[in-house]
Amino acid sequence: MKHAFPHDELKPLTKSFTDSLSELGNLKLQHLPRNYNGSALTLIESLSSLVIMGNNTEFERAVTWLSENLTFNIDARINLFECNIRVLGGLISAHILATDSTNRLVQGCYKNQLLNLAEDLGRRFLPAFDTPTGLPYAWVNLKYGVMEDETPETSTSGCGSLILEMGALSRLTSDPRYESAALRALRKLWSMRSSLNLLGTTLDVTTGEWIEYSSGIGAGVDSFYEYLCKAYILFGKEDYWRMFHSAYLAVQKYFRHGPWYHEADMRTGKATYWQLTSLQAFWPGLQVLVGDIGAANSSHREFFYVWKKFGVIPERYLLDHQMLHPTEKYYPLRPELAESTFYLYQATKDPWYIQVGESIVNSLNLYTKVKGGFASVRDVTTMQLEDHQHSFFLAETCKYLYLLFDDSFLVDRNYIFTTEGHPLPILSSWHERLPEAYIPTNWTYAKSEQQTRRASAMSRQVCPAIALRSGYGVQQVESACHIPDSRADHRCFSDEECGIDSSTCRRRSCSMAGYCGLWIQ
Repeated sequence: MKHAFPHDELKPLTKSFTDSLSELGNLKLQHLPRNYNGSALTLIESLSSLVIMGNNTEFERAVTWLSENLTFNIDARINLFECNIRVLGGLISAHILATDSTNRLVQGCYKNQLLNLAEDLGRRFLPAFDTPTGLPYAWVNLKYGVMEDETPETSTSGCGSLILEMGALSRLTSDPRYESAALRALRKLWSMRSSLNLLGTTLDVTTGEWIEYSSGIGAGVDSFYEYLCKAYILFGKEDYWRMFHSAYLAVQKYFRHGPWYHEADMRTGKATYWQLTSLQAFWPGLQVLVGDIGAANSSHREFFYVWKKFGVIPERYLLDHQMLHPTEKYYPLRPELAESTFYLYQATKDPWYIQVGESIVNSLNLYTKVKGGFASVRDVTTMQLEDHQHSFFLAETCKYLYLLFDDSFLVDRNYIFTTEGHPLPILSSWHERLPEAYIPTNWTYAKSEQQTRRASAMSRQVCPAIALRSGYGVQQVESACHIPDSRADHRCFSDEECGIDSSTCRRRSCSMAGYCGLWIQ
């Protein structure tokens, strides 16, 4: 606030600012606006963090300033995905927090100003969806709509991670256009999956054709998986669960290699790039929501090992060569490892995750803290700093670390967090119907007696770490995709009596000797 407000982001080394909203996702810095002076991006991103940390006074000041000063009638070409998760999501979440029953604001001072701003922004998004496929352009000018000769290339995340914010906007305004546009794009994207239920990374929104067939769980795809799961939790629509169920099993089957996840060709499932990217560290947190705690813990420990090795987590690490990527050696204060640590501690209450959080905090203070704020790391081998504090540092990194040590905000409340860390409440009025996973009878045991078709924990919508009763006793379901063999001793007469392997999510088969196993590669 001292050095950058009301501009977009802080430059902590020089104690100055950058108006970066139009630069987000714009690697080539094309079509930058000339007279743009910022939209208080970091302040918008920090609204829910202020509430979570109990600073209602500053929250009220921020809401008042934004209500009186913020406008989106600006000649600026912005990235739809980034503006959606950062600005629209920040405004919607803050509006909900300003109007809940806790009386955070002085009575009578708030009259839905943030929701009005969010609705205005949402209307400015809609021209991006005017394509032959319904898939939105990656870029839209907030004042003039889609530019002539705009690039039709976008990412899977870019057009498949809009449903939480735009769906919430529709529920709050009773205007179905926002949710309908996002849902149409999501369904079109899902229809483009391969026969293996895999998607690529980049595509053409005018033709609906894939440009890049290789993908994984990292950049360009990550939040697509996240939003399928969270949209089901938030809205209760079974379509979201069915899509996520199929997509999750495909990821576990074709991308997973032990605790790591490589990239693969969506058409064949063949591995393409063996690399860790820092954005992948969100995956264990998502697996906690599914209940796949064992798999989440396994991957999280490997990510933390890389963090300890370098002091922070590098943007890209080549698994096949056990070395850093030659150019992507930076750490821009990303939150994903802290996020997964928070989720795993909430699920297990294992104090080891508190130690992980302490290690992350100590590293941030040791390597990135400067007099003017916290600076990104340009090179993890030298810890040379870069003059940039991204808005997501306060929106996510600090928030998840705070919640790890003090989760009082969550007591007696039920939220999901968007991919930018903005909390949205789970409300029965937003649900088409209560998801089966929330029915108490499914919380402990799954009924499996008299079942002719055995199923995984995901298909039954129950936590994997439970006991399933069968005719041969009680068997543990070890992961979300795991289907136990029919017999506890793994004996079999046919493939139908064999289940799904818990680690690889591949179907087991019956050997000539009469035992179930992964005999066919």
